[in-house]
Amino acid sequence: MKKIICKKEYDTETATLVKKFVCGFYGDPAGYEETLYQTPGGLYFLYVCGGETSPYPVEDILRLAKTKVNEWLDTH
Repeated sequence: MKKIICKKEYDTETATLVKKFVCGFYGDPAGYEETLYQTPGGLYFLYVCGGETSPYPVEDILRLAKTKVNEWLDTH
């Protein structure tokens, strides 16, 4: 998936996967996935997707500030 946010491109195909977190099981309407990526330029983002009652009912890309990366890694 690719998304432009604030004139910067975030692309799961060209970024490096850092860590993936899965909550629930396949087909769980409340289940979801958060995948942390780092762009070649050093920016971080989360690719998120989930079931219809999850926090991420639609797949999306969310920016993640460098100051929040360690916090995300520690909690996942």
